[in-house]
Amino acid sequence: MYEEFQIDHTEFIIMTSCEPFFCDVKRPVALAIWLWSGLSLAQNAGEPTPSIKLAQAQLQDIEILGHYDNSLGSSESASKGVISAEVIVSRALLRPGEILEYIPGMVVTQHSGDGKANQYFLRGMNLDHGTDFATFLNGMPINMPSHAHGQGYTDLNFLIPELINQVEYKKGPYYAETGDFSSAGSAQIAYRTQLKDPFAQFTLGANGYQRAVGANSTTLHEDLNFLSALERMNNNGPWTTPEGLRKTNALMSLSQGSKSNGWSSSVSAYQAHWNSTDQIPTRLLEQGQYQGQSFGLFDAIDSSDGAKTNRYSLFGQWQQLDREHIDKVNWYASYSDLSIYSNFTYFTDPVTRPYGDQIEQFEKRNLFGGGASRSWLSEDDGGQSVINTLGVQVRQDDIRLGLNNTAKRVVMQNVRDDQVRQIQLGLFAENEMNWKEWLKTIAGVRYDQLQVQVNSFLLPENSGSNQSGKISPKFSLVLGPWQKTEFFFNHGQGFHSNDARGVVAKLDPLSREPISSVPGMTSSLGQEVGLKTQLVQNLQSTLAVWRLKFDSELFYSGDQGTTVAGRPSERKGVEMAHHWSPNEHWLLDATFAWTKARYSDNDPAGNFIPNAVDKVVNFTAAARRLGDWSGSIGVRYIGPAALIENNTVQSSPSVTTNLRIAKKIDSKIDLTLDVLNLMNRKNNDIAYFYNSRLSSEPLSGVDDLHIHPSEMRTLRLTTKIKF
Repeated sequence: MYEEFQIDHTEFIIMTSCEPFFCDVKRPVALAIWLWSGLSLAQNAGEPTPSIKLAQAQLQDIEILGHYDNSLGSSESASKGVISAEVIVSRALLRPGEILEYIPGMVVTQHSGDGKANQYFLRGMNLDHGTDFATFLNGMPINMPSHAHGQGYTDLNFLIPELINQVEYKKGPYYAETGDFSSAGSAQIAYRTQLKDPFAQFTLGANGYQRAVGANSTTLHEDLNFLSALERMNNNGPWTTPEGLRKTNALMSLSQGSKSNGWSSSVSAYQAHWNSTDQIPTRLLEQGQYQGQSFGLFDAIDSSDGAKTNRYSLFGQWQQLDREHIDKVNWYASYSDLSIYSNFTYFTDPVTRPYGDQIEQFEKRNLFGGGASRSWLSEDDGGQSVINTLGVQVRQDDIRLGLNNTAKRVVMQNVRDDQVRQIQLGLFAENEMNWKEWLKTIAGVRYDQLQVQVNSFLLPENSGSNQSGKISPKFSLVLGPWQKTEFFFNHGQGFHSNDARGVVAKLDPLSREPISSVPGMTSSLGQEVGLKTQLVQNLQSTLAVWRLKFDSELFYSGDQGTTVAGRPSERKGVEMAHHWSPNEHWLLDATFAWTKARYSDNDPAGNFIPNAVDKVVNFTAAARRLGDWSGSIGVRYIGPAALIENNTVQSSPSVTTNLRIAKKIDSKIDLTLDVLNLMNRKNNDIAYFYNSRLSSEPLSGVDDLHIHPSEMRTLRLTTKIKF
């Protein structure tokens, strides 16, 4: 069985000796393919089965799982794991979204202002701002379909890292409980519900960086807990045009009970505005000047780029576990808006747009949804333990969004203005069968339905409705453990939804020429073979060999307001991760990911997929509780990537080193120094190759490499005071 306890209000799981089936009851489970076995067993609900009674009595050999919960018997694949709060707080972060970089092989960067959703890369995929990686906070989905700036837009800037209790990650489309945007993987971020001590934390850094965060929790009645937190951050960054990022963030939550038997409900509010220095052409850096003025790495061509955004959310969870069932319910409602001004191509159309290529993408969104599932814990007539689960998920997005041509944030021309409503319904079922102590299967199926309705105010021909559905089977095989080693085989189908406007579109919003609509869902197919081992004491190691295919690499061009169907693709790769904790004072992490990403047709243009990173290496060494001192140093290597299909232009590799040193002044005061980009390397956060035109260049423009530089060495000093 699993039980829970806390040390310094960090949740841990106790795995007690029991049959393999019962050691996994904390996971949500389900299935319709083999549902008959679970339904027939669930009818005998009056009295718990003898094996369940027996498992509840077997409370021996307690194992505490801290840091990375990737140990044997904890997952259905080699590429699933849990990252603890202690790992998160031990490392230096440049931005909140870099929380996801603790996932082996994940890269998080930025190509514009720091208030904007990050760029994400995983398994040879440029996930853009979130497409094909599903992210959740306490069960609330963060990805936004049919977004003004990018399909699946995932803005994590409202996260407060100090409140995160754990991150559970899964890679690949093998899990029945995750649907849209989860082909490459997913992450479930969980906030704390209690704090050991109230605290106030203040950070000062270079380039006008200022951050203050305070949080408190208290018990109102018996085990009813109230937590509140407030964050304020200002930052100008290294840019010639100060970023002027101003962010305000607040959270309040109520909770009762434990993670296994209890509930929580939270309300959050987030506001931010900033100026952006977008990517710049390298030809300007070579010339060293523009329009008679010197031009450097941190300069901007259009200094009026920028954005503002708001997000207000209510979300909650309830779970109950008894001797026969696991019941789960989650709910959420949110309002968000975004208005973002960008100019990536500068002056490509001086005849009809002499004021330049700046655009405004805007949207206002109301989101409602939730889900529920029930798992039946049973044993069949042959003595094999079984879990069957049924679940339902639903969300509705009501969106007003559009696109304008602008000059210095003044609207010059309306391009798109649409009202979109879309409803997504997901039904999933799964069967987990423990055939032997060394043999387990998890078979699942998922059905998703997407309904979209678009009302185009500027181009009525692009109004319409559409409904599509998809069935996605899943299967996993777990063998072992033998010699503290477990083997996995995973197979599954997945998908991502496409922008509702592209699903019903008939005319290009700019040229008014006929265009082809795109399907409501794009399918993916993934397989994986892997292993986990603890053959070496205190060392957790994983190896995964995987493949992922897409029917079509669909591209959403937010600059044009259109969705384009691309070519079919195939990615395959190898991932390794090692977590070594020889004692309570040291933790060493080393991860390596290699990917080969290619289009799977024979287009003469070439088969390389642009921006598909082929190598990612991360190494971190952390020292803990060495007297009053602790700290960590992390090194991240990102390999080159093809920027055009024939691979004649590549991005440059990058190496980033971050250092954290912490000193406990006394029992109530901690001092932390973060040195970001310790070696002061000139890396690029992103690189693209496309056509752009400066004001003095030919009308045809210039094909060029465009980059957004990483920040140079940055120091930040934090004081944390406990009360």
